[in-house]
Amino acid sequence: MSFSLNVKEELEKVIPNSRHCQVAELAAIIHFGCKIGMNNGSPEKVTIISENSSVSRKYFTLLKKTFIINGIAEKILQAVKVLDESGHLHSLAEEVNPVLLKNSCCRRSFLRGAFLCLGSMSDPNKGYHLEFVCEYEAWAEQIRQMIGSFDIEARIIRRKKYYVVYLKEGAGIVDLLNVMGAHRCLMQLETLRVEKEVRNSINRQVNCEAANITKTVNAANKQIEDIKLLQKHYGLSNLPENLRQMAEIRLEHPESSLQELGGFLNPPVGKSGVNHRLRKLSEMAEKIRA
Repeated sequence: MSFSLNVKEELEKVIPNSRHCQVAELAAIIHFGCKIGMNNGSPEKVTIISENSSVSRKYFTLLKKTFIINGIAEKILQAVKVLDESGHLHSLAEEVNPVLLKNSCCRRSFLRGAFLCLGSMSDPNKGYHLEFVCEYEAWAEQIRQMIGSFDIEARIIRRKKYYVVYLKEGAGIVDLLNVMGAHRCLMQLETLRVEKEVRNSINRQVNCEAANITKTVNAANKQIEDIKLLQKHYGLSNLPENLRQMAEIRLEHPESSLQELGGFLNPPVGKSGVNHRLRKLSEMAEKIRA
């Protein structure tokens, strides 16, 4: 089962305690996941159009808990304010009535219903991406605003004929899962995020150390090459005592670090002193090459 379906199954089981929150979530499900059948200008039935069984189960659960009914479409639609005051049906291309979303708890319920109908999430092992695919721009803008009311940044992009509200930052997705109440999936995602960050940190350290080792080896090879050139064309015995000793120690210990080389000298010399002597030898070799 995909991670996205796991999130929806968890959200299906989250039932708000307050009636106004139940109505807000039911309004989102009717608005985004249902089709309203008309008969002579009056709503006759509500048909669930989502292929996700979690939507239908949540729809009937909320109906029973909120209105203690199983049908009666017009009363349901009046209750969630899909109809206006004159009794005419709003276009479902419009946003859900903002009156239902004044409280933050109701906005949480609204986003939960919206994700059940329109949402999906990629496998966090492959990347972080959560989105709501909306048929109308008004839907996308309202969902973006509701997400933004919790200080979570979401963006809208046009994809063919749809408007897609999306989040690509792991932290933002974690916050949104928390807002909607998917706490178990949130913990799974956080565990994966921590594991990935630790793995990436280790990889960066290994790569950095490998790069430093390569750099050190290349520098040592260049130093030995310069010393051998001096030995051939000039003779190490003709070098100043401090440089002769440095050249001989480097040839004897080709894999040692600068600090280790300094310990072999008599008297011992610090890392900067070793580096200075080797640089002098390199300059003398460059003059020979020139």
